[in-house]
Amino acid sequence: MLEIIVLPLLTMVTCKETRAAIIALHKNGFTGKDIVVTKIAPKSTIYRFIKNFKERGSILVKKASGHPRKSSKRQDCLLKRIQLRDRSATSAELAQEWQQAGVSASARTVRPRLLEDGLVSRRAAKKPLLSKKNIRDRLIFCRKYSEWTAEDWGEVIFSDEAPFRLFGASGKRLVRRRKGERYHQSCVMPTVKHPDTIHVWGCFSSKGVGSLTILPKNTAMNKEWYQNTLQQQLLPTTQQQFGEERCILQQDGAPCHKAKVITKWLGDQNVEILGPWPGNSPDLNPIENLWSILKRRVDKQNPTNSDKLQEVIMKEWVAISQDLAQKLIESMPSRIAEVLKKKGQHCKY
Repeated sequence: MLEIIVLPLLTMVTCKETRAAIIALHKNGFTGKDIVVTKIAPKSTIYRFIKNFKERGSILVKKASGHPRKSSKRQDCLLKRIQLRDRSATSAELAQEWQQAGVSASARTVRPRLLEDGLVSRRAAKKPLLSKKNIRDRLIFCRKYSEWTAEDWGEVIFSDEAPFRLFGASGKRLVRRRKGERYHQSCVMPTVKHPDTIHVWGCFSSKGVGSLTILPKNTAMNKEWYQNTLQQQLLPTTQQQFGEERCILQQDGAPCHKAKVITKWLGDQNVEILGPWPGNSPDLNPIENLWSILKRRVDKQNPTNSDKLQEVIMKEWVAISQDLAQKLIESMPSRIAEVLKKKGQHCKY
């Protein structure tokens, strides 16, 4: 008998119709346990509907309490357009402009309306400013290498310079503290007006990290220093990691990298160069991610002087695993594809 009654009810999909079907079965003498067997709704839902029916004698849902909505769907769409026109506008500014359009609402009303559309307040991501030339160069580069696979990128060795500063290279640190402990010694990140800065040059490939050298104090990053670094650091790394296999050097467009003497020297050494590399494109360079990881690891060691900082940098550099290096290199096809999809704009990396 239950199957005969339930069969046509199982096609009902709306909450209102499901509620009516459950109460109809209940009125026909079926218990909650019997109705659960039909799987017309979750067990908790079935028992809740029956309980509410017994208490109120009706299948109608109790009218929700609270204030009536102050804005219509059309007005909500207007608010969304105002926000998308100026992403940095505050809730108070949006409320003021919304009020000018005839909506009597405060900033307190604006925030939940924007949340309904998934518009959440977040810190703006910091990315280099892209000029029209930068965007054009990025597209040219990405189109040139759009067919490259992770295996192709495995033939590239990425290189770059990076600064490391005492007392927080990454510029941020999270601590857990109790009320009143904001300025407790263990919860404070020390800062100094003129922190010691150490500049390093490093390289890596899918085969792991290569050489890392620290630039001596008061030494300029010029073409002479760069050529010596390539001679003393890059060539031994390429020989160790690639041997006689093909190896392509990636370097950015820093003046000392593009000097004629450097270009000639690399040609004399039969070093193939990737590119030309587009300017203002750290998101395309996986070594930037490697620097960020290294800086976070160095920060955790809390070096207190330059000598200790240098020691920690070298220690953490050699501790970077090949798996991590390989994953960063394997992200290159995704980076290329995303920049092309976004027509030269920044990607998430």
